Amino acid sequence: MTATAPGEAEDAAAERFLARLLAFEGRPAATAGQGKDPVNEAMIRHWCEAMGDANPAYTGPDAIAPPTMLQAWTMGGLSGHTARSGAYDELLALLDGAGCTSVVATDCEQEYLRPLRPGDTVTFDAVIESVSPRKTTRLGSGHFVTTRMDIRAGGEPVGTHRFRILKYAPAAPRPAAAAPPPAAPPRGSGRPRRPRPVVNRDNQGFWDGVRDHRLLIQRCTSCATLRFPWLPGCNACASPDWDTVEACGDATVFSYVVMHHPPFPAFDPPYAVALVELAEGVRMITNITGVPYDAVRIGMPVRLEFLQADEDLELPVFRAGTEG
Repeated sequence: MTATAPGEAEDAAAERFLARLLAFEGRPAATAGQGKDPVNEAMIRHWCEAMGDANPAYTGPDAIAPPTMLQAWTMGGLSGHTARSGAYDELLALLDGAGCTSVVATDCEQEYLRPLRPGDTVTFDAVIESVSPRKTTRLGSGHFVTTRMDIRAGGEPVGTHRFRILKYAPAAPRPAAAAPPPAAPPRGSGRPRRPRPVVNRDNQGFWDGVRDHRLLIQRCTSCATLRFPWLPGCNACASPDWDTVEACGDATVFSYVVMHHPPFPAFDPPYAVALVELAEGVRMITNITGVPYDAVRIGMPVRLEFLQADEDLELPVFRAGTEG
């Protein structure tokens, strides 16, 4: 009788488990599903407002839905879909039983075959496309599961949506390391420094303007569309050519949230984070100064100023009211 080394036994068990997982490839994850609502103008409007997308193709009598809304028409909401298959639940249960009880969505891929229009009724089928061998990540070790959803309208293919999750066993917490000695506070301040903005070749001009106390907005030189934040190309006509216009400094609070948690060393919660609409029509996220956090209101007029956060960081913010 030949003894099996512990490592060989573990490898053999892992291979058998992977074979059980791979048997799910090609099995349905959902069959004959139907969107809970037809493609409709209200949802398109809400999406475009949330995304700040003013493309005229999404309004008017010949409107189409933004292609990136593809998944929105197939979502089941909190009550789920009756079309979900038992195979998908079996696969997840098998992974749960192996200790992979946590899940995180990792990425998705979409392919658009034709635009959706208001009134289209969406139907779909989904298949378990692949299950990966066991992978080790910083979150823990587990298996990537990819599903592919084929979406139709009126029986005609309109797009494909691939969605990938990681079902994993959480990694054991690392032993706490000895705390490093506290860093010296920045010159002239006992407060921790704010996080540094990421400055790259696409937004360098914006931060150059801030240094000169100018709030610069990109303008496409092909179609004159203004855009903010700065991007390498126009989201209306795709032209890479642009120049800038200087904001006059007037704005109104379009929306805001009050941050209570989590605390961060450079900030003192609660504080308001606002989305302001500039007089030029674009919006930006900023802080509101001049009034308490609980006095910020939607529609409140505000005025641009520049805040010296520390010795080498200056930020555009907006002031409401007057100093007392």
